[in-house]
Amino acid sequence: MDIQQAVFCFLADPVTHGGQPVKRIDTHAASVFLAGKRAFKVKRAVRFPFLDYSTLERRHAACLAEVEVNQRFAPQIYRGVVAIRRAPSGELSIGGCGTPVEWAVEMRRFDEAATLDRVAEIGQVDFALAEALGRMAASMHAAAPAVAAEPWIHALPSYLDQNYAVFRSHSRVFAPSRIDALDAASRQTLARLHPLLEERGGGGLVRRGHGDLHLGNIVVIDGHPVPFDAVEFDPVIASGDVLYDLAFLLMDLVDRGLSAAANRVLNRYLIETRRPEDLDGLTALPFFLSLRAAIRAMVVASRLDQTEATKHPSFAQSASAYFDLACKAIVPPPPTLVAIGGLSGSGKSELARALAPELTPIPGGVVLRSDVERKALFGVDENHRLAAEAYGADVTARVYATLQDRAQRVVTAGHSTIVDATFADAKERWAIAAGAAACGVTFRGLFLQADLDTRVGRVGARRHDASDADVGLVRRQHSDLVAESGWRPIDASGIPSETLRRARDALC
Repeated sequence: MDIQQAVFCFLADPVTHGGQPVKRIDTHAASVFLAGKRAFKVKRAVRFPFLDYSTLERRHAACLAEVEVNQRFAPQIYRGVVAIRRAPSGELSIGGCGTPVEWAVEMRRFDEAATLDRVAEIGQVDFALAEALGRMAASMHAAAPAVAAEPWIHALPSYLDQNYAVFRSHSRVFAPSRIDALDAASRQTLARLHPLLEERGGGGLVRRGHGDLHLGNIVVIDGHPVPFDAVEFDPVIASGDVLYDLAFLLMDLVDRGLSAAANRVLNRYLIETRRPEDLDGLTALPFFLSLRAAIRAMVVASRLDQTEATKHPSFAQSASAYFDLACKAIVPPPPTLVAIGGLSGSGKSELARALAPELTPIPGGVVLRSDVERKALFGVDENHRLAAEAYGADVTARVYATLQDRAQRVVTAGHSTIVDATFADAKERWAIAAGAAACGVTFRGLFLQADLDTRVGRVGARRHDASDADVGLVRRQHSDLVAESGWRPIDASGIPSETLRRARDALC
């Protein structure tokens, strides 16, 4: 038995932990031993194209780096690095005396059932959690230090090279013609994006982020999602455009059939950051999503060479699914600009949120809401109630101008958007349609209609919403608005699913 296997046996023995039962979790690069309130993570002595833990010295350095990096994001989890030592007698100990034969990251144990991959398996990634994930990612990136963009940008072609080589070595899993098509499309897209990536790097949007932000590396602690296990083994791999970091989370949600949650995460992230540059940066999101999926396919395929044959079918299926997603994302369909108008209580915002995940490209449309933009204009939280003067004609004109600008940024970047506003004035309706035409994208206007009693009931039931409309306003609003040509009237007097169905029919 080699020394690392001896260490694994030692850490898996309840006697080592005072008789407490031990649970072992293995990944492609590490083994984790859970005992009581503690967890010990040991880097496996492996070498992949993207990491090298083949020597004790490399593993020690990786442990030190892991703690340093992750204490920024999850200080409540990471405690430090401990040595596994062997005494002259041959006995192993955690810390103690003797020669270090292995190193481990010591962590506070959390409920492994609370990692988001497990939460997703039981169908509990709801919209509230998705919103929290968007806030988590925005907060994490706000704290992440900016780094030089050039090393990461220059590394991107090498990621494509690694993917291509692994895919080609597993032709039974990946069709050669599709490998070539994905590779060609990825390289062409990267060449087109190169100036944008340099510009974003110059603006401080290439940062030392998480680097491996999939659902298995996020855990819910005290009701809040906490990212852990950030990349430590390579500062270049750990770095990247903030949207590239976010793309891993979005891709993982989409891969698991949680496109609606992915759309919520993206929209909340954009609301939190409020960076116009990120709206422009959406043009890179299809490439980022595709590359994240392709890398995941490459990693899973690499494990085919290191696992027993009985596991090959499941690994092959997983790798193929990631590869299919990479191929789908790299060729995004053209965007659409959808405007949803109607009086207060007609259901605009609920329809916008439900419809957004169904728009293309992945993971659905960016929702721009007049109520949120108005609050941002005054620099207050979206649930803060504004005074009446904030709803004057001059302020409203500024809000619609902001919506117009942000919508045109999104569709110019190749991404669909939904603009959610009353659109009570014909000039406002004309302007948003004209903006879409100026950008050369398809426009669809939906005007929701519901009777007064329905709208009063809905507004009266609102809680913690960005809209300041109350029942009095609803009763004062004119109900004779008629949408002109190019806008489809939608009966929104029924339940939300009926309104969504009618909206889908209108868009088709």
